Amino acid sequence: MQKKPLLDELRRACPLISVGILTADLMSPGSELKLMEDAGVKLLHVDVMDGCFCPMMTVGPGFIKAMKTSLLKDVHLLINEPLNKLEDYVAAGADMITVQVESCRHIHRLLQVLADMTNANDPNRGILRGIALNPGTPLEVINPLIDELEMVFLLAVNPGWRGQKFIPSTQTRLGQLKRRIRDAKKDVLVGIDGGITRHNIADVARMQADIIVTGSAVFDGKTPLENAKFMISTVTN
Repeated sequence: MQKKPLLDELRRACPLISVGILTADLMSPGSELKLMEDAGVKLLHVDVMDGCFCPMMTVGPGFIKAMKTSLLKDVHLLINEPLNKLEDYVAAGADMITVQVESCRHIHRLLQVLADMTNANDPNRGILRGIALNPGTPLEVINPLIDELEMVFLLAVNPGWRGQKFIPSTQTRLGQLKRRIRDAKKDVLVGIDGGITRHNIADVARMQADIIVTGSAVFDGKTPLENAKFMISTVTN
């Protein structure tokens, strides 16, 4: 499988934060996006929930397409059977698409189909393919999929419920995941998603994930620019 330029670009820039836009002020998304660009954020994270796979319902392709930004669009599909919906999200401008392994009967087929799709923002960039694992999902599920992946995310909370705390066992799982990838001799980005706050970002950064997803810790309704700079500084120093 040919290596994707976007994977090389992100590998050089890691560690990174990916900022969840759904906790921003969605009455003025343009100004919020501008703040993230000014802060030096590179990845914009969008949680797409259908109210079926997990209890919340959020946004869809129209919202993603409407976001006019230079940031890379990091789309996390928390929806039932996403295979037949991939084309809509690619057309909407997703640069990175992560699906839940628990959500799809034919996850291997989904990753193969996604590999043949063209990035709508830049045909030469490629689309990074990722899987996300719920806290209770065994790491062994990645074994038959690893040849079709550029990213693996571990959820540090159970998706769809607000106010959850970071699950401590995520640290052990991340170490085990990194060893699996290293033993397989693959270049796969690893990420942590969920429960990230200003208070624990330093501890999470020491776990040495490539990408850390954060949302409400940045968009707290007060100082998103300063918050984003703080999170970036903590992760990279």
